[in-house]
Amino acid sequence: MDRPNYLKNYFFNWDAMEVVCNGMSSLEANHYLNGIYDTTQVDEFLNGYGFDVSNPIEIAELFGIFQESLQFIKRYFLKEGNPEGLPLSIPHFLFAITNIEELFLIANGKHSGKLNIEDSLWAAVVLKVMHTILHADKDLRYRYFNVIQTQIFDRFYKYINRDSEDNLFLGKEDYKIPLYDFQTKAQKTRDSIIIKLLHKQENVAEEVFDRIGLRFVTYNRLDALRVIQFLYNNYIVMINNIKPSRSQNNLVDIRAFKDKIKPLIKDTIKNAPTEEEFYQLLEKAVTSSHPPSDKKLVKNNHTLEEYRAIHFTGRQLIKYRNPFMSQFNELRKLALKTDSDLGKKLLSLDTSSVSQDVRFFYPYEIQITDLESHKTNTKGEASHDEYKKLQVISAMKRIFKPIIDFKEIKLP
Repeated sequence: MDRPNYLKNYFFNWDAMEVVCNGMSSLEANHYLNGIYDTTQVDEFLNGYGFDVSNPIEIAELFGIFQESLQFIKRYFLKEGNPEGLPLSIPHFLFAITNIEELFLIANGKHSGKLNIEDSLWAAVVLKVMHTILHADKDLRYRYFNVIQTQIFDRFYKYINRDSEDNLFLGKEDYKIPLYDFQTKAQKTRDSIIIKLLHKQENVAEEVFDRIGLRFVTYNRLDALRVIQFLYNNYIVMINNIKPSRSQNNLVDIRAFKDKIKPLIKDTIKNAPTEEEFYQLLEKAVTSSHPPSDKKLVKNNHTLEEYRAIHFTGRQLIKYRNPFMSQFNELRKLALKTDSDLGKKLLSLDTSSVSQDVRFFYPYEIQITDLESHKTNTKGEASHDEYKKLQVISAMKRIFKPIIDFKEIKLP
């Protein structure tokens, strides 16, 4: 019996449904491009994505991203570039591709050449890496990064000082919080951003929150809390602009400490101990209020259990003044003094579409920890190198899962 013609209108792409309705990442979806059968549909997809296939510059850019993706895969995910990578080599057919349309058709098994299932899986892997590199490169705010970094760091630097004995502290002369260390992290490397995007559920560059980071290391956990209070009291960190879903803490049990501090305050009012005595009582209360040792920063699968810190993500309103407009206005002043055709043309130019000022919020990450935890965080399994290694392995397993399953590769 012939299949009714109208049925084609009711064939749902279930991977696309999972992405739209159930939160699956497109990096896990293997069949959402199944409706692409020929070069015309590939071109329609690319136009929908944002590339003008009739523009040779844009197509050349896309092909350059394709070539970079092959090198990125080799450098991080295969044994020839990473000892912990997969025992695979990039198939030769990928190096022979001269048109991006071929890559889409191979990924869908619609290419006319003699290719097999594994080749289609490889093409799909490359497309996912290409997508991620594009998102890393197309963050519009990237061009303002030097201004962003300066404006964010300056808010903190003005309160970081050293006393006459070269001791580091946060605060002012009348209120000091001793610091063991204060660190700033400038821009993440491009490769680090791509790796992070490849293992994040949100595969979008705007969702990388730690391109700019700051770390406070205090001598004890009480001072870690005092740092937060100082940043809040002096409007360095605006509570309204903190992203709640990014706040994590396995350093101090805030609610347990809150319960313990109430009777201490009552006793202080009654017995009037010295500030130093009161500080020691508070420090003891904080120390006994830290979370149990098995509590980890659960929102980050790559933060190891030994890691102890308070993390949160703030956002700052960045103000960027376009240097072009000040230079252009100087030229206009000169043009007013001349009667040349060039001067008249310059004065007639419409600059209403050129923004003189750009204002936008930008995220930054703050980590606060005490010295004891800091020493643990920076050695052994909790080291930053181990953390980055886990990210690479996670991204590798995620992107290559179809090939790993197909070839039944055994991973440690």
